[in-house]
Amino acid sequence: MMNPAEGNTSLFLLSLLLVCPICTSLDTITPEQPLKDGQLLLSNQKTFALGFFRPGSSSHRYVGIWFNQITEQTVVWVANRDAPLNDTSGVLSINGKGNLVLHTQNQTTPIWSTDVSFSVSSTNNSMAKLLDMGNLVLVQQDSQRWQSFDYPTNTLLSFMKLGLDRRTGLNRILRSWKSKDDPGIGNYSFQLVTTEIPQANLYRGRTISSRLGSWTGLRFSGILPGMISNYFNNSFVNNQDETTVMYSTFSNSADPKVISKFVVDESGIIRRSIWQETTWVEYWSFPQELCDKYLNCGPNGYCDQHNLVNFECKCFPGFEPKSSRDCMREKQGVSMCNNGEGFVKLAHMKVPDTSIAHADMSLSMKECEQKCLRNCSCMAYASANESEGGIGCLTWQGDLVDTRTYPDVGQDLYIRVDTVVLEMRHSTNSDSADSTLTYFEDSPSRMDLDGTRRNSNLPLFDLRTIIVATENFSIPNKLGQGGFGPVYKGLLQNGMEIAVKRLSKCSGQGIEQFKTEVALIAKLQHRNLVRILGCCIHKEEKMLIYEYLPNKSLDSFIFDETKRSCLDWVKRFEIICGIARGILYLHQDSRLRIIHRDLKASNVLLDNALNPKISDFGMARIVGGDQIEANTNCIVGTFGYMSPEYAMQGLFSIKSDVYSFGVLLLEIVTGKKNSTYHHDGPSSNLIGHVWDLWREDNSMKMVDPLLDEAYPANEVSRCIQIGLLCVQEHATDRPTMSTVVFMLGNDTHLPSPKRPAFILMGTDNSTNKSTSVASNSVNEITLSKIDGR
Repeated sequence: MMNPAEGNTSLFLLSLLLVCPICTSLDTITPEQPLKDGQLLLSNQKTFALGFFRPGSSSHRYVGIWFNQITEQTVVWVANRDAPLNDTSGVLSINGKGNLVLHTQNQTTPIWSTDVSFSVSSTNNSMAKLLDMGNLVLVQQDSQRWQSFDYPTNTLLSFMKLGLDRRTGLNRILRSWKSKDDPGIGNYSFQLVTTEIPQANLYRGRTISSRLGSWTGLRFSGILPGMISNYFNNSFVNNQDETTVMYSTFSNSADPKVISKFVVDESGIIRRSIWQETTWVEYWSFPQELCDKYLNCGPNGYCDQHNLVNFECKCFPGFEPKSSRDCMREKQGVSMCNNGEGFVKLAHMKVPDTSIAHADMSLSMKECEQKCLRNCSCMAYASANESEGGIGCLTWQGDLVDTRTYPDVGQDLYIRVDTVVLEMRHSTNSDSADSTLTYFEDSPSRMDLDGTRRNSNLPLFDLRTIIVATENFSIPNKLGQGGFGPVYKGLLQNGMEIAVKRLSKCSGQGIEQFKTEVALIAKLQHRNLVRILGCCIHKEEKMLIYEYLPNKSLDSFIFDETKRSCLDWVKRFEIICGIARGILYLHQDSRLRIIHRDLKASNVLLDNALNPKISDFGMARIVGGDQIEANTNCIVGTFGYMSPEYAMQGLFSIKSDVYSFGVLLLEIVTGKKNSTYHHDGPSSNLIGHVWDLWREDNSMKMVDPLLDEAYPANEVSRCIQIGLLCVQEHATDRPTMSTVVFMLGNDTHLPSPKRPAFILMGTDNSTNKSTSVASNSVNEITLSKIDGR
């Protein structure tokens, strides 16, 4: 962590004086050396302090632990939370039995005690120390006998476990303060429920207030991937010894020591925060939306959040509304036991309460479906572990409760429906454009909400549908020409607009390989990635169908003198951050680790609200989950955006994408195209010129004049510096995308960039290399060789 600015030093010292007017510090508490009010017990590196404090406007005194090196006193643990002291006569000492006890100078009866059983012969060897992770430990003859981490109050620290230790019977629970002035046990608690499938719940009293859900292998089901900060690593253990969750913090060169906290506050909100210079910055909170409230909708229905203040309760397939929030079985339903029943898939869901669910981690999803189908009481099934590509089986019997949908993330939930529901859904859609869809490996027992049967995530359109939609690939419907073929706008019979990428017949790709790769790309789900809808295969003809984006590509805006004026700084910064989040998803948060290899302005498309969506995965490579680089003999990409190690050596990595992002960021800020910009000076290209100006502390000279100085200079300057950090010559010097996203969202200190790589190539006259053709206003998702994990 950065040291506080000099201007905050006096404030820091003043805050210490308010905590303890005349402080002396100890490193241990022993039978001979107690801790009195006015003294501090400090950890080895002085990261944490233990002492007596007065919260807020209260007149009471408490013993607590707080962060010692920040300007705002933040208490993370309280010993006597429900037994406060009325004055400053408190003493924390080791008593004759070897326990740590709190009492007053005039009283021998403990107000609070560790209450550990010791052997009589060794009580004089007891000693209390405060560790640098914030853990107060009681040690006897080098053996730890008690620790404050086992008795948390309202705060979870890094490396502190939450949950049940089956060996000791100890269940660690977070409990809120009563108020900001009273650390006594409040109304809210957060704990792991150790049923067959453990889940995390937030309680108000004894009633569930909100459910974070079960562990999916990556996160709790009620926590969206985008809510997980890249500064935290969460680990979950569920075995015969314990059911616990713990988080640890990552660090980087810009912020080597992360100070963080996870708090259940007095209002019933869970908040995760990081200390940034002079204040706490909140990274995540729960609950955030109305649909996060437990049982906001009744059994067999799910909550659909429309906006911040409105939601709707919808019924599962096979159920109908009983009231605005309750559902009941449809009246025309028939037996669902060996009577032609099947399943309907609901995507982007928070799976139901798992307190009545069963798990089998040995089953694949296909085996899970068959298991549920054979059991007439099984109402639904889902994957138990997202981290392993969807293995493990969750099944539910009885009512399905506390379920909600998310816009573009979440899990797949398969709902059991009878044959009548299946046939009705099929006939309802038989006359629509969707009736022309078939699916790879058609399954008789699974059906999507649109009424089409599938066993794969990707629909296969027939050629006739595409011909009708594009008016036989008419010239007026042609959007542009990409490196792998033309792109056409289409209109399905149901009114949906699509973009059709007609791949060149000489692409050299087989049908099965094409199917496999398209299915892989279909698994990518992020708001900043173009969504693929399906494909069409007819003899040698192969086409990709994906969402149509009316504003076309970023280059048609940023490099156009007229359109560029539509992008003020607020919108440009939103576009920069959106692109960064999309790349981070590819590198880290998706099920597949993907290196794009062709990030450029023409491959960033814009929706109606000018939100960015990364497209064209034709050059993309999938690498192993722990693999961050690879090499190739066939160098593909676009000059001006290619990193030096890739262009010259064929070595590509996630840092290659970081380089491309840096170029793109500088183009957005300046409105200049790197590959065509020329300047008469020491460095003739865009990157070199920005670097020269930055060294002269004059980089703002390169800001797009169309912005007319209507922008926050500090934010723009940070973006330029972040761009230069991304285009440094050596890949190891460049930040990861997680660090880039963090730097964009915070005012942390930025390291000084080193000299960037200047690659000045005007034309491609290389051999055994191909470049992707820039195409203004073209929606592109193309395919090239993809390596599986």
